[in-house]
Amino acid sequence: MPALQHFCEWVYTTHLSTSIRQSAYLFPFLETIHTLGIGGVVGTVAILDLRLLGWIMKKEPVSRIARQVLPWTWIGFAIMFVTGLLLSIAESQTNYFNWAFRIKMLLLLLVGINPLIFHLTIFRKVNTWDVANVTPLRARLAAVSSLVLWASIIVAGRLIAYVNT
Repeated sequence: MPALQHFCEWVYTTHLSTSIRQSAYLFPFLETIHTLGIGGVVGTVAILDLRLLGWIMKKEPVSRIARQVLPWTWIGFAIMFVTGLLLSIAESQTNYFNWAFRIKMLLLLLVGINPLIFHLTIFRKVNTWDVANVTPLRARLAAVSSLVLWASIIVAGRLIAYVNT
């Protein structure tokens, strides 16, 4: 048995996992809060991405929008991360075999790499294109990638409940 599978089976038997799974209210409550966290992240990220694409707030500097929305993005991320972790703990044994869960985890990794690359490269020179109606191609590609990845994460997340292997 692979070590990760063994670990997932152990987590599944913990008191925390069992409590979340067997509670009539805790699992749905966590799902609801998780969804709100996702909404916070995706909503704020979409504002910045749509500005990078030149579809909204064309007269607003990109740096100002980033400064205003990113703190809210991090709050949403923290909520999403904690609740997602608790939901994963509750179903760790099942999730190990669930292809939708695995795809979601891969997509989450990619959606984390995307802004890292963006902020370490093109955003470092934001002062040269901050107020431009048309942002640099790499900024627009990062925005499209972000929107597609987040939409895919949401779809994969919804599929987790409906696929078994």
